[in-house]
Amino acid sequence: MDPARIQAMIEHGMPGAQVEVSGADGVHFEATVVASQFAGKLPLARHRLVYATLGELMGGAIHALALKTLTPEEAGNRE
Repeated sequence: MDPARIQAMIEHGMPGAQVEVSGADGVHFEATVVASQFAGKLPLARHRLVYATLGELMGGAIHALALKTLTPEEAGNRE
């Protein structure tokens, strides 16, 4: 598994999302996902939206995925 494939899957499953994925060992990854779909959702619900885009790869080919999930407004306030 590579970061580019994970990024593409999340972007496909969450149209309009801005996604950055990194991970050098092929099983542990970190992702930052900025998406309007997160508005009004708690962190757990946001993570579930992202996990749903990856399906059965979670816990299998993707052993661990550390997530940072933000709305576009939250991402703009980080700077």
